Amino acid sequence: MLGRVVYPTPMSEQYNDYLTIAQAAAYVGVSAATLRRWDAAGTLTAVRRPGSQYRFYRIADLEPFRLEYNTAEKAKNVVAGFFDEADAEIDGNPRLREPQREAYEAAAEHFAQKSTPAIIQLPVGCGKTGVAAILPFGLSHKRTLIIAPNTTIRQGLYADLNISNASCFWKRVGVLDSFTSGPFTALVDGPKANMDDCVNSHIVVANIQQLASSADRWLSQFPHDFFDLVIIDEGHHVAAESWQKVVRSFPQARFVSLTATPFRADNKELLGELIYRYPFARAMLNGYIKHVVSASAHPAEITFTARGESETYTLDQILELKEEAWFRRGVALSDDCNRHIAEKSVEKLRSLRSATGFPHQIAASAMSIDHADQVRAIFQEMGLQAETIHSNLPDERKAAVLARLRNNQIDVIVQVAMLGEGFDHPPLSVAAIFRPYRSLSPYIQFVGRVMRTVDLNDPNSPNNQGFVVSHVGLNNEEQWDEFRDLDTQDQLLVRGWARGEGSDTTARGGSGDPELVAQRFDDPVAQDERLSHFLNRSFLDPNDDRVIEEMLDAKGPGGFSFRELGITADVLRAQLAHREEHEEEPADSVPVQPQVRRQTLRSRLDSRSKSIHQRILADLGLARAGYDVSRAIKGARGNNADALYVLLNREINTFAGQLKRSRDKWTLDQLQAAYDSLDEIGDQVAATIKTAIEE
Repeated sequence: MLGRVVYPTPMSEQYNDYLTIAQAAAYVGVSAATLRRWDAAGTLTAVRRPGSQYRFYRIADLEPFRLEYNTAEKAKNVVAGFFDEADAEIDGNPRLREPQREAYEAAAEHFAQKSTPAIIQLPVGCGKTGVAAILPFGLSHKRTLIIAPNTTIRQGLYADLNISNASCFWKRVGVLDSFTSGPFTALVDGPKANMDDCVNSHIVVANIQQLASSADRWLSQFPHDFFDLVIIDEGHHVAAESWQKVVRSFPQARFVSLTATPFRADNKELLGELIYRYPFARAMLNGYIKHVVSASAHPAEITFTARGESETYTLDQILELKEEAWFRRGVALSDDCNRHIAEKSVEKLRSLRSATGFPHQIAASAMSIDHADQVRAIFQEMGLQAETIHSNLPDERKAAVLARLRNNQIDVIVQVAMLGEGFDHPPLSVAAIFRPYRSLSPYIQFVGRVMRTVDLNDPNSPNNQGFVVSHVGLNNEEQWDEFRDLDTQDQLLVRGWARGEGSDTTARGGSGDPELVAQRFDDPVAQDERLSHFLNRSFLDPNDDRVIEEMLDAKGPGGFSFRELGITADVLRAQLAHREEHEEEPADSVPVQPQVRRQTLRSRLDSRSKSIHQRILADLGLARAGYDVSRAIKGARGNNADALYVLLNREINTFAGQLKRSRDKWTLDQLQAAYDSLDEIGDQVAATIKTAIEE
């Protein structure tokens, strides 16, 4: 690194001890962009040359940074050899799970023959962290880098790999019995970490943002041979450029990607060859994950209303229209459809709770913040404690909601693209899906939130049952079928997915699965639904030969499999016939007190009014702090935000015929009418303001 340093040619005696930004970057061993960022943050301040404002750096100021950034080069082999010499009990360790032992063996066999990157597929809850913990033994001769896609997963990984933690993975399963010399783990978590931590550790845990952001703080410090094993958790992200940047930084390292979904929704090629996969069916049979059943609402008919016109569709027509975006959106925003999903979810929740007394919970997935508020209100009207969580909440509010969830203080958490990879909370046992999923990967990631077992390794526990509840009009049954096909398709298809040769369904996902926007309610929306039945479908379908084969080999309570006991596939299939696809009656309507409905609707009206308020400002291009509205409209007061707030709410009150009466005194019908007409009222206010400003 230092050999490339080009010292500055003095412009005068005054600048003998100064370097240009390019020279300073080479001297320290970072990018020029990093120096600019440090300058802006006050971490390392540049000197401006009089008359030009060009950045120059004092060599004396640079020296502490150079010393830190060269620490790794000088001491990169300080901890070499630990994983070769450690007496790790992996082969035959009964406390390791079957997929952990088999994945380790597959990786060892792969790298004994090849140096190409490898992919390991394990269902959510089957122990990916454990695989990451044992892979370095025999595969790493220096250091291992473990990369997480977000801070939640990073923190979980570090907790399991911290030998100071009495329940760290190696202690918990007896892989190691001595920790006097390691393995030491460093957590890269912003300013709290430095290079010396990494030099003196056998494992470095970081998330991708820390490593490969535009700031380039860490990758520039690590020599290209600092790590000889790189493990990427949730490796389906690896096709992104930031991940590829990491790959290029360590050309001699072995790469292993761990994932529950060995494909990307955007059909981009993943890093590596799929060397091992553990079927979801086997995971359910062994009690590593919950046995999940889908329940999908199948209405006899549904009526759509838009701008005063109504049309009713039969179930056959619904099945034809469910791929249309307007239809899926209309179902998702329908109060009736949402209520039917919620009622069935509550029925499943109460059934689980009554069977064991365990505080099972519901995870609900909504399209947008507006929609999440709508769904939350439905659950609240049914007497359940419900909260929403989304990216617009302040961090402290998010933390408070999650704390209430983990403390079993709420029954339902309604999320908008939040409870994804790395969120682990076993009491979540019912996935209520109120939105369409256009690709398989985010669908599995959400369903995975309800697959964590309550009673470990016990497939017969009534607590280890999970339900996925949705509506046929949202077209999520197709994702369920694709989900099950991960186990029933042959290995060639899965390997094709891993190479980016996705099915038609994954291809339709486009570039990921962006959340749908539901800011307007005046598009065609289902206003009435006559529900016929729910169709129940078990993941462990006894009609699938692959499922039967997994069942025959699964060990029972006595340690014997069905096959060892002489039970044939036909006999087993006959015994399991009751698990076949079957119709189920709709859940009983949950009675709602008129007072509660009115109070909830009052709150929803205020919440949606604020959303409409924001939409109008955006549509008209008005700055919140400007005074365009008050200048254009007589009687309007304050800045644009304040003036619009008054005008919008005045128009809502006028529409309801309650100009001077508090909304707490409005009737249920008045509140409902105003709520249903909010988009039209908002459009009218926006048109009035636009005309006034233009005049």
